[in-house]
Amino acid sequence: MILEFTTEQKMVQEMGRKFAEQEIKPHVEEEEKAHAFPLERVRQMGELGFFGCGIDEKYGGNGMGILESVLLAEQIAKISPSWRLPFNMQNIGPSLTVQKFGTEEQKEAHIPGWVSGEKVGFFAITEPNSGSDVAGMKTNAKDGGDCWILNGQKTWISNAQIGDYGLVYAYTDRSAKYKGMTCFLVDLKNTEGVTTQPIETKLGLHCAPTGEVQFDDARIPKDAVLGEVGDGFKICMWQLNNTRIGCAAGAIGCAGGLIDLALQYCEERTQFGQPLGKFQMMQSSIAELIVEHHAAQLLVYRAAYLKDQKKPNQYETSIAKYYSAEAAVHAANEVMKIYGSWGFSTEYPVERYYRDAKSYQVVEGTSNIQKTIIAGIALGYAQNR
Repeated sequence: MILEFTTEQKMVQEMGRKFAEQEIKPHVEEEEKAHAFPLERVRQMGELGFFGCGIDEKYGGNGMGILESVLLAEQIAKISPSWRLPFNMQNIGPSLTVQKFGTEEQKEAHIPGWVSGEKVGFFAITEPNSGSDVAGMKTNAKDGGDCWILNGQKTWISNAQIGDYGLVYAYTDRSAKYKGMTCFLVDLKNTEGVTTQPIETKLGLHCAPTGEVQFDDARIPKDAVLGEVGDGFKICMWQLNNTRIGCAAGAIGCAGGLIDLALQYCEERTQFGQPLGKFQMMQSSIAELIVEHHAAQLLVYRAAYLKDQKKPNQYETSIAKYYSAEAAVHAANEVMKIYGSWGFSTEYPVERYYRDAKSYQVVEGTSNIQKTIIAGIALGYAQNR
C-alpha cells in the first residue's frame, strides 16, 4: 500500500511541477493554436531524466520506477495534457517494450536515443478499420529473403510525422490468426516505401503530433523483428498494459488542472454579492470532483506500484485507466458549468481541458475495452497478468 511518498518521490513531483510551470505554461496557449510541438523541449525533458523511469542505467535509465514516471506525467498534464504524450512515446511504450523483448543489440541501438529525447519514438497499432480489435489489423509483412516486405496503413499514430524509429505491428502469417502477428522496429525516416502525413482535424491535444503511416513494399531488415516472429500480439498486449498507466497519469493530471481552475474561479468570481465558492451548489460540485480525483489518484498510484513490484497488475491497471478517464471527463463537464459562458470561451483554458479530457476515454483501449478486461478477470474468464 502507498500511504506516503518518499522524500525522493516528492522531489520528483516537484521537479515535474516546476518544469510544467516554467517551461510549458508560458507558451501553452500559443503553441496550442499553432499545433506546435517543439522538439527541443522533448530533448530537455530527456536531459532531466523524465524518460528513464524503469530503464536500466546502462541504457540511460535513471534508477526510478513507473510510479515516478506517473508522478512526472501527472504534473505535466495538469498544465498541458498534450505534453503527457512523450512519456509514453519515449519511455513507457517503446523503451520498456524493447528492454523486455529485444536483443542486446536492439536495446543498445534504440533505447538510449528514446530516453535522451534525441530520437522521437512511436508505436503503430491502430488502422483505419481496426482500433479496439487489434487482431483485425490488415498490415502485413512477407518474407523477402534478406528482408521483410511491409505493406499497409496505420492511422491515429502519435508522432507519426516526426518519429525517428519505433514499433510497428503487422501480420506475418494471417492463417495463424493472432499468433501470426509480429512486432518490428522501423526507422520511419530512412526506410524506402514509408510515407507519413499529419492528422490535423483533432478535437483536442493540439500540441501532440498525430498522423498516418503508409507502407508500400517497405523493406525491413531481418534483425528488426522484436522478440520472435509470431510474438507480436503478446508483445502488443504487454505494451498496452504499460502505456495505459501513462494515459491514466495524464487523466489525473488533467482532472487536477481542472480542479485548480475551478477553485481559483470560485474565489475570483462574484455573483449576488458573494464569491461563487460560497454557494452550496458550487461546493457540492467541487467536493464531488475532489473525492473522485483522490480516488483516481490512489488507483493509478497503486497500479504503478504493482508494476514496479513486478506483480500481476492488468486488472488494477484497467481499473485505474477506466476510472481516471471517466473522472477527468466528469471534471471537465462540471468545471465547464462552473465557469458558465466563460468556460465556453477560448479566453480561458477550461475549453482546452474539456477537449483534451475526452481523449482518455479512447486512447490505449477505450473505456468499454477497459470494462471488458475488468469484468473478464473478475468473472474468472481471464487471468490477471
